Order: sequence, then C-alpha cells, then structure tokens
Amino acid sequence: MTRQGTVRGMISAALAVLATAGAAIGEETGEEEYLSACASCHGVGGTGPGPMKDYLSVAPPGLTGLAAANDGAFPMLKVIQIIDGRTGVRGHGGDGMPVWGAVFKAAEREAGSYAAEIEARGRMLSLALYLEAIQE
Repeated sequence: MTRQGTVRGMISAALAVLATAGAAIGEETGEEEYLSACASCHGVGGTGPGPMKDYLSVAPPGLTGLAAANDGAFPMLKVIQIIDGRTGVRGHGGDGMPVWGAVFKAAEREAGSYAAEIEARGRMLSLALYLEAIQE
C-alpha cells in the first residue's frame, strides 16, 4: 500500500472512531464549532442569515432544511465537502469566506501534518453531525 493510501486509511479509521464515540459529544463539540465558525453568517439557530448578512454580497441560507431539500436524507458527505471547501459553493472557498478545512488544519499545524489533518477532519465531522441534529 502506498504512503498516501496508508494515510487515507488512518484518517478513515480516525473518523470511524470519532463517529462512534458518542453522538452527544459530537453534537456538543459541533455546536461549539458552529457557534464559532458559522453562526455569524448562518444565524445562531442555523435558520438563516446571521448578523454578518449586511456585509455579504450573497445572503447565507438557513441550514436546518438540508435534509428536507434532499428527500429527507441528510447529505453528510456533501455537507463535509462544503465545510472543507472542496465544492464550488460560492462563499465556501470563494471570495469572502475561509475554507474551514484549511483553517481547522492550520490551527493544529504544530501537531504535525497527519495529526493536523485528522484533527481538522474530526472538527468538520463534529460540525456536520451538529448540522444533522438541527434539521427540521
């Protein structure tokens, strides 16, 4: 197996452990991440534009209807990719908004590149689990 394949396997294993560690812990941590990184644009409850709306060229949408807009299924992978900045969603990775995957990874840089990647992915997963929990 290549080094890249090994790293991907380690990340997948870490995410699996994190996902099964307890939804309540993930939601609590995710809520903290949301309030810190998302609420100023998407609103404290995730229902629509937050206090930054007057400074943005595009009004941020509410995030509580993601499952409803996806035939009742929460689009976990798509949400994680949007948070990470790997999609073409304007604002996420475009002008005006940081790519949270890069921000989270940079915050953990001193731990080493592999540990920083795992930490960043864990934070994004926690955030996505919280978003799943607030669906209407």
